[in-house]
Amino acid sequence: MNAVIIAVLTMLVLSLFRTHVVIALLIGALVGGLTGGLGLQATIDAFNSGIGGGASVALSYALLGGFAVAIAQSGLPHALANRVVLMLGQNPDPARIHLIKNILLFVILMVAISSQNIMPIHIAFIPLLIPPLLLTMSKMQLDRRLIACVLTFGLVTPYMFLPVGFGGIFLNEILLKNISNSGLNITDISVIEAMGIPAAGMLFGLLIAVFISYRGKRRYDIKKIAAVEDNKKTYTPKDITVALLAIAVAFITQLYTDSMVIGAMLGFILFSITGVVRWKESDGLLTDGMKMMATIGFIMIAAAGFAQVLKETGEIATLVSSSVDIIGNNKPMAAFLMLLVGLLITMGIGSSFSTIPIIAAIYVPLAMQLGFSPLAIVALVGTAAALGDAGSPASDSTLGPTSGLNVDGQHNHIWDSVVPTFLHYNLPLLVFGWFAAVTL
Repeated sequence: MNAVIIAVLTMLVLSLFRTHVVIALLIGALVGGLTGGLGLQATIDAFNSGIGGGASVALSYALLGGFAVAIAQSGLPHALANRVVLMLGQNPDPARIHLIKNILLFVILMVAISSQNIMPIHIAFIPLLIPPLLLTMSKMQLDRRLIACVLTFGLVTPYMFLPVGFGGIFLNEILLKNISNSGLNITDISVIEAMGIPAAGMLFGLLIAVFISYRGKRRYDIKKIAAVEDNKKTYTPKDITVALLAIAVAFITQLYTDSMVIGAMLGFILFSITGVVRWKESDGLLTDGMKMMATIGFIMIAAAGFAQVLKETGEIATLVSSSVDIIGNNKPMAAFLMLLVGLLITMGIGSSFSTIPIIAAIYVPLAMQLGFSPLAIVALVGTAAALGDAGSPASDSTLGPTSGLNVDGQHNHIWDSVVPTFLHYNLPLLVFGWFAAVTL
């Protein structure tokens, strides 16, 4: 078997058996490197050279964690949670609870979508918004797996369909650029038209999650959530104002410097100098925030090392080319195999943005040779890359939701975030992406 397949399957199986994702990535990298003929030392060297690629992301998330704790300290997220409680009332009837549930899901969805374009802060909003709402969600017996699916939809679908914010980077600067470099004339190609059908697959999966899979009630231990809630700080109008100002400063700084690190740092400093966060408490709060996001950071670092090992084996190109040998002139089979290989690669790497340069160089000439239209080729390569972002243990599209939903230890990363998002998004995306490739 191909070393990439073995490495990815090793990592996924270990994760499903509740092995920590970092350990699963390390073991998967060792298995992939040894299977790919690198040898033990070369595998370790490749892993070590790759982890630097995840360091800047890890540092960004660590500082964003500190910023998130400072915002929580201001009371802003709890003000939102209190607003939801007021909407529910003292003795809410089932119809009112159902209405509030729908409003809450819609608000979370809109914030998640906005985090990719209107305010491009990606997953940084999740540890701010979700933890204060957990108590209210649990009183309504709202299934957290549904929240994970809603968040992941909002994190993934906008960048694979709308060419603004992160979508502008994914669709224009990476997808179309690499397709053009691989020999296809992209003049007059509409990425929205090309990726419309695959995006509809994501919407289909979301509707299944909302109206079928997780429409029922799920009970959580209120005492565990209340223990987390007991640490919250009472807030004043000044605190809320400073929090909103700090968010604006962090957002504007990020836009102008393209650095989440600088934005989060300035936002945290503003909390300190205004007294919302006491100077003597700032060190402890920053440390707590870093701890909160440390897991995501270490997983991203390990995932970068894992990806580098797969690249060093040279087996990614072998996997893609071997699928070409099976295809022949069968266009439907070609579309399915190319999408399946893309799913495997992205599940391992954890980033759809990093998958396109790997597959476009081979997929584009092959698809042109088989007679796929330009629109179909864009849909094929774009879907092959997006497949696996939702549902990968090492993707921030699943790590982000877990960071907010598991603050009280009642939301398992693999079984409550990874598996639900894999089933509800990758399977429909595979079907809808294939349909787009053979019909456009």
